[in-house]
Amino acid sequence: MRYKHFKNADVKVSCLAVGTWAIGGKNYGPVDREGSIRAIRRMVDLGVNLIDTAPCYGNGTAEKIVGEAIRTIPRDKILLSTKFGLVPDVFKGDFRKEATYKNAMREVESSLMNLDTDYIDFYFVHWPDVNTPICETMSALADLKRMGKIRYVGVSNFTQEQIEEAEKYLTVDVQQPPFSMVERQYEQLMSWGASRGIDSMTYGSMGAGILSGKYRDTPDFEPGDLRLTFYDYFREPKFSKIQELLKTMDEIAGEHKCPVSQVALNWSTQKDFVGTALVGVRSEAHADENCAAFEWELSEAEILLLDNELERLGL
Repeated sequence: MRYKHFKNADVKVSCLAVGTWAIGGKNYGPVDREGSIRAIRRMVDLGVNLIDTAPCYGNGTAEKIVGEAIRTIPRDKILLSTKFGLVPDVFKGDFRKEATYKNAMREVESSLMNLDTDYIDFYFVHWPDVNTPICETMSALADLKRMGKIRYVGVSNFTQEQIEEAEKYLTVDVQQPPFSMVERQYEQLMSWGASRGIDSMTYGSMGAGILSGKYRDTPDFEPGDLRLTFYDYFREPKFSKIQELLKTMDEIAGEHKCPVSQVALNWSTQKDFVGTALVGVRSEAHADENCAAFEWELSEAEILLLDNELERLGL
C-alpha cells in the first residue's frame, strides 16, 4: 500500500480508502452484509487505514456495518470518516440539506453510536446548506473538536468560494469532491485545496464501476439505481466514449497483466492533488484486486497516453 501525508490534518493516509455508499443497501444493487464486513477487514489487513461512510447511506445501515467490521480492529489502526447535514425527508422520499448547529450535534451522536466508537477522525459537512449561515455550521464543528468527538474538519461538494468562507471561522482539513478518469471537472479545485493543505478524498473514483471494465454493454440496472440517477456514465453519449477509453486501458492493463480497474486507480492516485481514492468493495476478492494496484505504477508515458485519450474523447 502507498500512503500520503495529509498536511492540515498532519496524518498519514492510505492512497486507497474504503467507500461505503453502496453497502448502505439503497439503490446501488444487492448487498451481502457479511461479505461487506469481510471485505472491509481485508482492506485493512492489506494496509488501507481509512474507511469513509455517512448516516444517509441506507439510513445508518452503512455506518452500522462499518461499526461491526472494525469491532475487532484496534481503533488507533484506522481512520474513520463520516458526515452530517444530509437528512432523509420521509415526506418527499428524498434528502434535505440541514447543516445547523442543532443537527450537527444530533447527527454526531447517532454516528458515534452506529460506528460504536468514541470519536470520529474526519467529520464532513456532506453538502452546502444555503439556508444555514456557514458560521453556525463551523461553530458546531469547532465545539465538536473541543469536546473530542471529532479530530479533523471536512467539507464535501463545496466550491472554492464556499471553502474560503468556511475557513474564516475554522480551518478546513480535507475536502471530498468527485474525481476519476471520467469526472475531472474539479481538478482545479483540488489543486487549489492541495496548495492550502486541504487534501482530497475523492469519491466516485471508479466511475460507479464503469472503469472496472465490467460494463461493456449498457447494464440493466433497476429503476432508481444511483448509478443511473446520480451519475451519467451509463448514458449516451458518455457511455460510448468511455467504451473507447476502455480500449486504451485494456492495452495498458495487458502490458501490466492486471485488471483494468488497477489502471484507473493508479491514474487517479498518482495525481499530486489526490490524497486518497474512496472505492467501494463488496468481497474479499474485490479488496485484493483493488489493493494490488499499489504494487505497481503507471509510467509517465502511459499517463500521457491516457490523458491524451481523455482529451480526444472529450471526457
